[in-house]
Order: sequence, then C-alpha cells, then structure tokens
Amino acid sequence: MAFVVFLIPCFAIGTDVAFSCRNADDFVGASSPGDVVIGGLFAVHSEMLHPEEDPIKPVIQNCAGFEIQVFLQTLAMIHAIETINNSTLLSGVTLGYEIYDTCAEVTKAMASALRFMSKFNSSEDAVEFKCNYSDYISRVKAVTGASYSEVSMAVSRLLALQLIPQVSPASSAEILSDKIRFPSFFRTIPSDFHQTRAMTHLICESGWNWIGVIATDDDNGRFALESFGVQAMANNVCIAFKEMLPAYLSDSTFHTKVDHAIEKIVKETRVNVIVVFMRQFHVLKLFKKAIERNVKKIWIASDNWSAAVKISTIPNIRQLGTVVGFGFKSGDISSFQEFLRNLREKPTENNRFLHEYIVLSSVCAHLEYHDFQTCIANQSQDDLLENDGSKPQIWRDDFLNANVEPGFIHSTILAVNAIAHAIKGQCRDRDCKDPSAFTPWELLEELKKVIVIDDGKEVKFDSNGDMSTSYDVLLWKEVDGHMEITTMAEYDAEKGGFIFEDEEKKKDFLALKKVQSTCSQHCRPGQVKKVTESPHTCCYECVYCPENHYSNQTDMDYCYRCNNKTYWAPINSTTCYRKTIYFLAWTDWFAIFLLLLSAFGVVLVLSICVIFTKNLDTPVVKASGGLTVCYIILFSHFLIFLSTVFFIDVPTEFKCKTRQALFGVSFTLCISCILIKSLKILLAFSFDPKLQNFLKCMYKPIPTVVTCTGIQVIICTFWLIFRTPFVNQNFSIPRAIILECNEGSVVAFGIMLGYIAALAFICFIFAFKGRKLPENYNEAKFITFGMLIYFIAWIVFIPVYATTFGKYLPAVEIIVVLISNYGILCCTFLPKCYIILYKQETNTKSAFLKMVYTYSSKSAGSVAVSQVSLDSKSSSLRATVTDSCKTKNDSVNGNCHFQVPGQPLVKGKVLPKNAARTTVRKRVSSI
Repeated sequence: MAFVVFLIPCFAIGTDVAFSCRNADDFVGASSPGDVVIGGLFAVHSEMLHPEEDPIKPVIQNCAGFEIQVFLQTLAMIHAIETINNSTLLSGVTLGYEIYDTCAEVTKAMASALRFMSKFNSSEDAVEFKCNYSDYISRVKAVTGASYSEVSMAVSRLLALQLIPQVSPASSAEILSDKIRFPSFFRTIPSDFHQTRAMTHLICESGWNWIGVIATDDDNGRFALESFGVQAMANNVCIAFKEMLPAYLSDSTFHTKVDHAIEKIVKETRVNVIVVFMRQFHVLKLFKKAIERNVKKIWIASDNWSAAVKISTIPNIRQLGTVVGFGFKSGDISSFQEFLRNLREKPTENNRFLHEYIVLSSVCAHLEYHDFQTCIANQSQDDLLENDGSKPQIWRDDFLNANVEPGFIHSTILAVNAIAHAIKGQCRDRDCKDPSAFTPWELLEELKKVIVIDDGKEVKFDSNGDMSTSYDVLLWKEVDGHMEITTMAEYDAEKGGFIFEDEEKKKDFLALKKVQSTCSQHCRPGQVKKVTESPHTCCYECVYCPENHYSNQTDMDYCYRCNNKTYWAPINSTTCYRKTIYFLAWTDWFAIFLLLLSAFGVVLVLSICVIFTKNLDTPVVKASGGLTVCYIILFSHFLIFLSTVFFIDVPTEFKCKTRQALFGVSFTLCISCILIKSLKILLAFSFDPKLQNFLKCMYKPIPTVVTCTGIQVIICTFWLIFRTPFVNQNFSIPRAIILECNEGSVVAFGIMLGYIAALAFICFIFAFKGRKLPENYNEAKFITFGMLIYFIAWIVFIPVYATTFGKYLPAVEIIVVLISNYGILCCTFLPKCYIILYKQETNTKSAFLKMVYTYSSKSAGSVAVSQVSLDSKSSSLRATVTDSCKTKNDSVNGNCHFQVPGQPLVKGKVLPKNAARTTVRKRVSSI
C-alpha cells in the first residue's frame, strides 16, 4: 500500500522533496496574523516517514496519511478564531494563529513547540535560555492541541518551562491531570478516568466480565489500559488478554502484531467484547483484517475513534458485529457546518492543509464515497506533484460535513473560546494590541479562573485543568443499508450514570445484554462462586450455598449466613426461613393418647377410692392398712397422674419447675406409705425375735413417711433454688427449634430419681421377705411385683431418655411415669378390689381366720402354735411356731412342747387345740 508523502512546508511550490523545508516559515501548516497569536498542534497526517539510509541525520522528515477528521479540527480552530474576531468579545483586539502538523509524532511536535517558545520578533526564531522567564515574550500566548496524549505530554513538559498555556481538545490521558508534572496543561474534555469508568459501567450493566483489550503501545494507550485495568478490577471485570500494537504504522512489526491480535480474538471464543484504545488509522487496519477473518464481536470504542466516519464506512463493516463507544459531548456546531459550506471561497495561500485537501479531492474526485476517502489517505505524493495545477479543482460539498465528528469539533471550539475569554480578562486594563502587554504565565493564571458559556451552561476548568463535561454513548447502527453513528445515551461523568432520551434508545441499550461475554456462567441466587485454578477471579465454578447459608443475588462471592439461630436455610437457598418451633402440643395424637392414659388413671384412682370407702369395715380394706393409708397412697397416685399434664404443651418456667418436683415428691410419698405396709406385713408374720425387735424399732408409720418424704422435699428445694430447671431452645435439629425443659442439673435430677429408687429397693426387700403369706392376705407378693415393674421401667428409661431428642422427649418420661404408676397402683389395689367385688365370700372375718389357720398349720406341719405375740401399736400379727408334737395324738391331747427358734427346747405350756384356734383368731382380729 502506497502512502501519500507530503512535504508540508514546501508542497505548494513543488521544491525538492528531500530538502523541502528551507526555513521555519515553510514549517507552518496554516497561519494568520493577529495582535495575540495562538498556536495549534494537530496530527493532520497519521505518520512521519523515517529514512532507511544510514546514518540518520537530524532532519525533519516528510509525513503521510492525510487525516480528514483532524484536518476538520484545524478548520474548527480557524472558524472559532474568525468568529471571535468578528465579535465584540475582545474589543478590537484580533487573534492570530499558527497551526502546525505533528504527524502524530512527538519529534515533529517538539520542533513546533520550540517555534512557539521562540522570542517574539526574533529574526532567527531563537529560544533564549534564561533563569527567569517572567518577562519573556514568546511567539505565541497559548497553544491549542495536541491531538494525542503522548504528544501533549511531551509538548506540555516543554511549554511548562515558560508556563505557556496549553489547551487540548482531544488528549484525555489521566496523567495529564497531574498539575505538578503538567502545570500549564488544560483540556476541554474529561480525563480517561471518566471514560474508563464509563466503559466499565457499560460492561457491568450489560452483564459482561470476560473481555479483551487492544491498545497502542504508546503513552496514551498504556495509560488508558492502566486506568481501565484499575476500574475493571474494582468492578470484578476480568481482562482475558491484552494486545499492544505498535504506535507507528511504519513499524515493521505492525502487521504481524495485528495478525497476532486477530488470532487471539478468534481463539478466545468466550470473549465477545473487545475494548479498543487506539488511533483511527490503527483501528482501520485492525478492522479490515478482522473482516477478512469473519470476526464478529462487540467492540467498545474509545473517544479517539468512536465517531470516525472513515471507519464506519468500511465495506462490510456490519460483519464485525456491534460497535458502541464513548464520544465527547457535542454542542451546537451549525455555524461550523455553514463555515464548511463556504470553505471553497477561502484563500489557500496561508493554509497548506486546505490546499492539500483541494488537490487530493481533485485527484480522487471520480471515486465513490468510501473509495474517495481511501484515495485521499493513500494517494502517493508523486501523483499529487504530477497533477498539481494540471487538473481542475473539484469540490465535494458533502464530504467534509459527512466526516465531521461533533465531539472533537465542539471541544476544539471550546478550547479557543476559553483562551479568548482568558485574553479578555488580561485586556481589561491593558493595550493588548501591544504583544508585550502580558506574558503567557499571566494568561495561565487568568485561564484557571475563566468561565465560558456553552449551550447556555457555565463551564470552567477544575483544579486539575479538566472540564467535567459528559460523554455521548454512541451506537453504530445499520440504517437503510449503511452504518450510521447514533447517540444512544448520555453518560454523566459526575454522577456516573446513563441518561436515555426515550424508550427506543433504552431498548438498544438493553439489546446489548443478549450477548454473553463471561468466563463462567452466571451463578444464580442460591449459588456462590468457587474460584478455580485460573488466576482470574471471573473464572469460577458455581456451587450451592450450604445449609443455613443463602445468596440472593447473581454471581455472589460468598453466601450469607442466617444471622440468627431461629432461622435456617436449605442447600441452594435464596433466603432464610424461620425455624418451626416444636413441642409436645395438646393437639398431638401421641400427647392426646398419653393424656387419655393419665385421665384413665385418675378415673381408676377415684374408682378405687369409692370402692374402698364403701367397704370400709371389710377385712380386705383393714388388711390394706386402713382407709387413711389407702387415701394417702391413692392421693399420691393422683398427683403422679396429674404431673404428666405439666410435660405437655409449650414449656414455661412454671411447668419446668413444677413437673419434676411434683412427680418426685408424690412418688416418694407413695413409696414411703408402701414401705410402711411392707414393714407391717413382715412384722406380723416374723417369728425371729431379733428381727421382731428390729422391725418394732423401724415401724413408726408417721415419722417414717414424713422423714422419707421430707428428704425428697429438701432435695427438690435445693434443686429449684440453686440449679432450677428452665426453658431451653434446642437447635440440634437443623430446621426446627425444640422448646424443652432443661433440668438445670442432671446431678440433682439423678439424686431425686436415685432416692426414689433407694426407697423402692428397701420396700422391695421387705415385701420379698413376706411374699409367702396367706393367699388372700398376700399383699407383699403384689408389692414385690409392683416394685419390679418400677425398676424395669426406670432402668429402661435411663438409656432411652439419654439417647432421645426432639419434641417427644417429654413423652418418654410420661410413659415411664405412667408405667411405674400404673404398675404400683394395679398391684397394690386391683387384687383387693377384685376380692371386694367378685369374691365377697372371702372378704369375711371367718374366712380370714380360716386362711391364717391353714397357713399356720401348713408352715409348721401341725396345728400347734407356740407363743403368739400381738403388737397393740401396729395391730400386726407375729408368731413363731415350733412343733414338737411327736404324734397326731399328742397334738390332739395338747401334749406338745414349744421351742423358740434358735433357743434350747423348753418344755412349754401345753396349749389345747381350742386355745390355738383362739390365738389365731386374735391375730386376725388385730390385723
């Protein structure tokens, strides 16, 4: 591809190509005299050619690649100056200009900057070295430009030596806001900080997090990439790859790097969004190669090329996908468009850029729109020299207006207006027709305070020298078969949000979200990102939130924990749920069943009480210890059945304290009374004198019952005072809260049960010894059986209670209480009730006498009965009989001897048969 090589200072006169620049004036691209001269730096050409011969000489080289868009910016500067000169803003003071072509090259721009810094009216354009430039009058008072940040950085450092104000309409690098390094730099656009933040905002709003970045390998590209990287990281956007292209098209590796970048884009199939920080001619080359490879992505354009018509008119540009970018906010440029329509009437003697454009237009006039544009950029200089003046000038009115980028034009006009307003401030009390009226550094101070009216709004430079204007969000949209650059939204740089004019444009914005560009699929609510071995945080696996954790947003980095024990969450949950509260409720079928058993027990107790009351004088009732003892035992059974009620429904402090104490004291009272009955029975039928003495000492009914029960009362009192039971929330079940009574002290609970067990064991021993009593009088046998039921129930209870949890834990204790209570109640009273109700013939005094007599006869082997002793206090029968009768006749005749067990045989008193029967009758009566 051939490039147009221009000898910018000498093209119009057609002098020798190699050494066309003979003096400094030949170096100027466009100029106009004035009282106050403003310099201009614009990259009208895209590259500066570098000679291949060796050695390289310090000669300013020719440039190539005419840039229509930048040429329009030079026209915008000229138009703004002419407008000001035709107004009353400066009151007779005219502005002049000198505009130079930087050819997008720092070296060329530095040469122009040296010309700006030369001393005013110096015949040799010399830059004097001075320690103090306060009184130094330079050739220009201010500079507009440059087009690229890399060039502006170099120029600004040089101009800062004399503090010559520099106002750029296009350089957006964030580093230029540093007033320590660039004290005289201003710009009428926002810095790249806002642009990269806007890009990141767009990416996040669209749901993308896996993108590629391509930038030029120069200061502007590197700083933009760094700023974007910081913004991306802060918003969890990952950069899949970064490709840097050479800053100059003349670089021998340029095409190789472009091919490598395209290969990277094709290879990364999950990357569907590419951010491009490049100059227009770089993008042009990249896109042509991408079209050849059928690459279709979403391209996010920087302000350098987002509104570039020469790129949007590339053939088959629609195949690239969607282009969305950010351009500088434009204002009213209608006057500039009118200026372009009248441009053919302007003289070209002092505007080599305009002359070059006219020649190029004439050479390429026969071509269609896009080919015409390509021809202008690629026409060789030899052809232009050959055709210069030989072809008639042909002017295309539509071409320049079609290539206007409103954002750059507006910012250029705004830059000139800002300088003009600063000059106005300096000329209030000075004669500014005199070039030495003020120095550049004085204008710099005035520029910091200047306020410009732009579209009815006041704008000014902030402390960083930036104007906080907004961005236009541009969308390249196909309309009637060709690509149009439309404004989709406005981005407010200060508030950081998008503003849509209508719903149709908002739909265009929402349509972008249909494209996926993520390293991993989005994690749904209920899931959380799990980072894989990839170094990028955007590459992850989606795993479910564990139990009791939740996530309620997409792509969360961690799950929230349910912040209270009363809440729970299942696996893969999006919210927490209140735990269900469980307890053994009245309405529970098992609770109803247990209550019915308790109620039946109460009815049984009352029935027994009625039966015993009606048969108060019968031997069976008397043999049970009398009505008082029976009432006490039955009342304790009633309280035990009643205590089960406190194990059901919502646990309260009162229920927790009452149920165990009531059960413990009631059961102890019951066992104490049965213990007294066991002692009484054993005492009645014991013939061992030692045992009799011991039992007589032990048998004190009221003190014994009071003492045994009192000890249990003391145990429960200490328990309730020092380690009282309380209501506890059991969280052992993941999705439920079990309301239960915590016993407060397991030791106290064990002591209470252990004490009851000890009394039951003593009662069991005494009853076991009296198990061989007369059949109808054998209460000890039933007491023994009742105690066995108690022991079995509570032995089974201990491991079951220790291993059971949940709302049915109280039911376990209710069951064992009912079993032991029913066992003792039934064994103690049901046999007697059976006799009272169904064997009334045995419930007589004579029947009892006969039973005792038969029992005594069987136990001794004869009917002789020795010493009979009745204890009047206890009314119990005690007898020890040793039969020494040798024959039946001895027994009949009363010739028997009686021997106390364990004593020598003593010839006792002969007891006649009738006397023996009388003694037995007395025993029965005492019982």
